[in-house]
Amino acid sequence: MSYSTQQIRNVALAGHPGAGKTTLFEALLHAGGALQTAGTVERGNTVSDFDPLERERGHSIDAGIASVDRGGLHLNLLDTPGYPDFRGPALGALAAAETVAIVVDADTGVGHGTRRMMEYAKQRGLCRAVVINKIDHAGHDLAALLDLLRVEFGAELLPLNLPADDGARVVDCFRSQQGESDLGAVADWHQKIIDQVVEINETVMDHYLDVGEGGLSGAELHDAFEQCLREGHLVPVCFVSARSGVGVPEWLDIAETLFPHPGEANPPPFVKGHGNDVRPVEARPDPDAHVIADVFKIVNDPFVGKLGIFRVYQGTVRKDMQLFVDDGRKPFKVAHLFRLRGKDHIEISQAVPGDIAAVAKIDELHFDAVLHDSHDEDHIHLAPMAFPKPMFGLAVEPASKGQEQKLATALHKLAEEDPAFAVEHNGETNETVIRGLSDLHLRVMLQRLKERFGVEVNTHPPRIAYRETIASKADGHHRHKKQTGGAGQFGEVFLRIEPLPRGAGFEFVDEVKGGTIPGQFLPAVEKGVRQVLAGGAVAGFPIQDVRVVVYDGKHHPVDSKEVAFIAAGKRAFLDAIGKAQPQVLEPIVELEVSAPEQHMGDVSGGLASKRARISGTDTLRGGDILIRAQVPLSELEGYAAELKSATAGRGRYALDFSHYEPVPAPMQKKLAEAYKPHHDED
Repeated sequence: MSYSTQQIRNVALAGHPGAGKTTLFEALLHAGGALQTAGTVERGNTVSDFDPLERERGHSIDAGIASVDRGGLHLNLLDTPGYPDFRGPALGALAAAETVAIVVDADTGVGHGTRRMMEYAKQRGLCRAVVINKIDHAGHDLAALLDLLRVEFGAELLPLNLPADDGARVVDCFRSQQGESDLGAVADWHQKIIDQVVEINETVMDHYLDVGEGGLSGAELHDAFEQCLREGHLVPVCFVSARSGVGVPEWLDIAETLFPHPGEANPPPFVKGHGNDVRPVEARPDPDAHVIADVFKIVNDPFVGKLGIFRVYQGTVRKDMQLFVDDGRKPFKVAHLFRLRGKDHIEISQAVPGDIAAVAKIDELHFDAVLHDSHDEDHIHLAPMAFPKPMFGLAVEPASKGQEQKLATALHKLAEEDPAFAVEHNGETNETVIRGLSDLHLRVMLQRLKERFGVEVNTHPPRIAYRETIASKADGHHRHKKQTGGAGQFGEVFLRIEPLPRGAGFEFVDEVKGGTIPGQFLPAVEKGVRQVLAGGAVAGFPIQDVRVVVYDGKHHPVDSKEVAFIAAGKRAFLDAIGKAQPQVLEPIVELEVSAPEQHMGDVSGGLASKRARISGTDTLRGGDILIRAQVPLSELEGYAAELKSATAGRGRYALDFSHYEPVPAPMQKKLAEAYKPHHDED
């Protein structure tokens, strides 16, 4: 079928694990006519969880995509993983949506996944909605849950419909004032949401005060509602039972009539240029303009090859057209264009602004690549999303000799698919290290490595990702002079170093006057400095947060050459570091542990022994306690097994990178003593 941008809705289902996102995804596809029968997680036959690992584990690992065509609605649904271990694919999918529907389990209430995804969506400027699922289950208090949500996330959370008859049906409280519900009189909630909607727009508010609600046109209400969603002034709440289908058709009606289409939501944050030359760029949902599309998901399919899934923001992507990838000079031909329904690829002829589509077998594609059809759109990209930093690491090597290249290729493909999975090679230790968000995240990746690519590996703990820095200013100097039988080597460098704020990185500043170091040799000085940055000076870890100012030096008209100034720059930098109170930094993570209340003492005591700083605790529904703490990552090796033992298998934890801070002095001494420098001798 053909449709326009105004008929498209892009909605990502997100939230805490077990809230029922995948079940709701199936129910919406079934109610919208895309499926004859809804699958279930238990039977392993859902559209979105088609990966064998997802079926085996009973939860989503990747984002699933499918669409509904119903009347005048084309709804693209994205089912995202709830477990924090798989936030990479979840957050990547948010880039394709205008609206994020946070699914909340009526039985268990607000979880840390609820909070995280609400915050991510808010930071990205996306419209948010809440879907309370499992409303037909017995024994819960939906009124108390709604109150809790409004306390947690603000009074802007207001229902568009209400459960009635103990969750057997829902009643509209946005367009209707009549009737009773399980949460009280419909008229009371109707008045609250109308007041919230009209107050966002001064013109509509004045009209409302003059003529009352009955005098407002449908267009006025719609425009004010859409503005509320865009500005976060309203977070609508809907009630459903995905399993029984209660409230699901009504939710589809709400998506069609009230959720924003791609031309109404906040504009995507495209920018053009790099560094200090970056400027915002408007991508207009004009089907006749130049194409701008963003690749938000990569899948390396063993049968189809590399699949790039993208959202069109401007222009129309048509089969057989030519598209550029980023700033590439050579275009590729769109030989086949697909719409996705889980694992199925449905060939289509075009994708209009706002739509989601895919192309296959284009090796240049990568996550966050921008596709365009004109060099006018070179250097355009989406402002990057803040993905959690992968801090859990495992050193890997092939279990069989001769599979090194096969392992490298497979790891590269896995890293393409998950923006929170990284592969590093440490030249000094000759280790290949994979990094992810948790022990579970890495176990899943290793299982995929074996089952999808046929590569088995041996693993061992890697070195912790320590860093080095300095605490004070200092000057450094080195004269490099060698005389052999032929031409000699000469270069002399004076430089000054000073600390930068944590996380600032590295700056190289040229303050040489009078040509004492000719301009052609300054890159060599910087190269020598960067060699030390990469290899460390105190304990062999990369150096960060330092400014290097080269202010003087000497050269020789015959003997000065690049290699001499590389050596002089390196040694001058090392000389300065030794005087600048060098420090080893360790990664600190934000840790959240949930466990039954009776195990809180054991969990807290265990954290205290790990140099943890506990920042707070919350009581969760169901008798669990959530403990938040900052902990050095080095203390968390083996924590999954420790927590399992302490809580009889009922504890869970999630972590995010927080910051770096200096290690205790005894630890720095130990790390420095274990380091054997490999700096070249003059």
